[in-house]
Amino acid sequence: MSERASNRIFDIFNVLIITFVILLCLMPFIHIIAISLSSTRPIMSGLVTFFPREFNINAYTKVFSDMAMIRSLGFTIMLTVLATVLSMVMTIAVAYSLSKKDLRGRKWFMLIIVITMFFSGGIIPDYILVRNLHLLDTVWALVLPGLISPFYMIILISFFNSIPKSLEEAAEIDGTTHLGTLLRIILPLSLPSLATLSLFYAVGRWNGFQDALMYINRPDLYPLQLKLYQMIQNNQVSELMQQEGLGMAQLMPESLKAASVVFSTVPILIVYPFLQRYFISGMMVGAVKG
Repeated sequence: MSERASNRIFDIFNVLIITFVILLCLMPFIHIIAISLSSTRPIMSGLVTFFPREFNINAYTKVFSDMAMIRSLGFTIMLTVLATVLSMVMTIAVAYSLSKKDLRGRKWFMLIIVITMFFSGGIIPDYILVRNLHLLDTVWALVLPGLISPFYMIILISFFNSIPKSLEEAAEIDGTTHLGTLLRIILPLSLPSLATLSLFYAVGRWNGFQDALMYINRPDLYPLQLKLYQMIQNNQVSELMQQEGLGMAQLMPESLKAASVVFSTVPILIVYPFLQRYFISGMMVGAVKG
């Protein structure tokens, strides 16, 4: 068998594996969409797989007419943008400082930061700290505790270290300050890593609900994921009450739960196409005069 033929077989094999993995990732989401667009009877009969049965959009009509869901969506978008911007600002500031080899105490700072990746005070000390800082039932309780990820910061430090030092030296010769070097040289060359980390921060904040579950009691500050969590939990309690004969609590239709899941998932998916080119582009464009 020639080398060209073996390479072609290898490429076909890779395409088949990648296609299989993509289908595995897409099938649960397609199934949820199919349920959200189906009527109750085929859903309860187990007839819905990847295509809607008895197509209708009643579930989405109810979701979009629920002002609490719309309010949670708006608040979650605002929270995600605020948390992502502040997280990136702090991560960039710390990473740029620690990327300097001549920074005094650099190794000790790195050691302290790395320790926080493996050890933490725990949920109860975190709650006591947030309470003592009077952050309960405020948006800052959802932003400040997880403002910086040590792992993402280390990734950014590594990226900054990969940028040729000669570029910074040339900027210093021209009289540029450290802040000017960061804004005019380092950050423009780091767009792929900045876009990737911004997306990671945004997805983490969008999907987070545990901190809101502990720190937030005001309904107007409920993120979308917490709203969805409470919706499912209330439905499970109602189902248990019906099974025990303790009442005639009304169960939420499966189509409505599926529509709520789609409603809370699609907005963050829209961000991916705008940042895709930064994931692919990793080449640093720049030159140093000889």
